Amino acid sequence: MEQLSAGKKLDRAFEKLGKKNTLSFELDLDTDATSLKALDAESDPASGEEIPDEVAELLSGAKITVTVQSKKPLDESGEKDLVGTAMKVSTKDGDLAEFRVIGDYTYIRADLDAMGEMMGSPLPDAGDLPPEAGAMKDVIEGKWVKFNTKEMEKATAEGQEAEGTPAPAPSLDAKTQKKLVKALRDVVAREVEFKTAGGEDGTEHVTATAPFRTLITELLGEIRPLVKDLPPGMELPTDKDLKDAPDAKVTADFTLENGELAQVDLDLAKLAETAKVKKLGLTLRMREGTKPTAPAGATTLDLNALMNGFFAGPAPRDAEFEESGLADEDFPTDEI
Repeated sequence: MEQLSAGKKLDRAFEKLGKKNTLSFELDLDTDATSLKALDAESDPASGEEIPDEVAELLSGAKITVTVQSKKPLDESGEKDLVGTAMKVSTKDGDLAEFRVIGDYTYIRADLDAMGEMMGSPLPDAGDLPPEAGAMKDVIEGKWVKFNTKEMEKATAEGQEAEGTPAPAPSLDAKTQKKLVKALRDVVAREVEFKTAGGEDGTEHVTATAPFRTLITELLGEIRPLVKDLPPGMELPTDKDLKDAPDAKVTADFTLENGELAQVDLDLAKLAETAKVKKLGLTLRMREGTKPTAPAGATTLDLNALMNGFFAGPAPRDAEFEESGLADEDFPTDEI
């Protein structure tokens, strides 16, 4: 009875989330730079391709905050019902990047100096950009810029068509989504062990434990018959591909407050196997939904300049090519 009761409580907590019109959550990678470096070393990277200390520090303190607002309850909503969406990536030193989709426009800003420093490739100073750079100067300075979402989608599709690149795959239809959800629930009911424990002030914990490889293998086995309904080009790994995946048991701890989901803690340290990992987990915290708003003073991006790539500049003339010395090089043209 305990497993059924705990699983039912979790189902009801997720159903309550679906009844909301606005939902905010924060995803936190619960680890440290030392653990990330150990995991990277275990993968035996090629010389010079090891994860930089700056990247490990950044990832260990990164948080992603997401807010979605709809005109309808979220479990009844489609894309056309969304009023606003916002996502922000932050670190211990501040916000790294943020975007919002409000009405017809997408708004973005980013700390490109921090990104360039992290990747070891500093960006040019905004003052060095040509006049035609326009709003790209604001992008480099970390200010808000905006563009018409539909115009960007159209320009991107035209660019992909011109290059012979396939257009983005269509999203899943509602019928296929329901089949996937049923497949997930069937596997969870078979493979996941639930337990519940009471807490204080209306708080309750539900833990879900399952062997990782078994759970993933069973889930993909349920999904494979649906592949024909999935977007083209979506390939699923085979059982053979998964045979080397760790089969250690992974536990997710769901915190419920008065029956509503408040936090999820996922401990992944056992999946590290032989790597010396101090801690490795994911934490999802539910937040009170706040309405995504359009930031004031955002500069409009010139999509034509952006898509044409004003950074590229004109191709070098023959004289410039000869003066560079490259014209005298003996290139093995037969091998190109």
